[in-house]
Amino acid sequence: MTIALVKRPLRLTLHPQDVLPEGMSWRLHEGYVRSSTWDPEGEAITLGLWGPGDVISSEEPMLQPLELQCLTTVLVEHVELSSDEQDWHLRRERQMLAELHAIQRIRSGERRMLALLHWIGRTFGQVNSHGCRLSLSELNLTHRNLADLCGLTRVTVTKILSRFRQEGQLVVVGENDLLLPKLP
Repeated sequence: MTIALVKRPLRLTLHPQDVLPEGMSWRLHEGYVRSSTWDPEGEAITLGLWGPGDVISSEEPMLQPLELQCLTTVLVEHVELSSDEQDWHLRRERQMLAELHAIQRIRSGERRMLALLHWIGRTFGQVNSHGCRLSLSELNLTHRNLADLCGLTRVTVTKILSRFRQEGQLVVVGENDLLLPKLP
């Protein structure tokens, strides 16, 4: 009689600020993760944001150091990527990096912040006939995180978000959601 052992993939539940183990690929089932590196002065540089359904990897990183930090409580499962999946993941990673880089190159801080909010809304929010609804609290994106993403200071981000609310460019919906109204 032979007993077959079923190899189960490693599943982890991690908490905000935890870092995913290095040198592995993960399928994100719940929660949000930020990939980042540091500049020579030790300032964090956000390379991407990942949400449910995404595959994230620190296998053979293009930049060293590379850290995959949990923004929220996450549930991840270790995956072995085929070469096609690795190619797809790299294309997705490059696309996200290019989009974030383009946002960071916008000269006006207000336009940069608005472009970042629209990117977050398209990527992680809900687009409807009224505009784009997003939840910064669900992603656990603080004003400091937003500042890191778009190359502004936390104080500037707070002032810009307040101004956007006053001008109606950003509408508080419900307890924790924001709406970026559709432009006429």
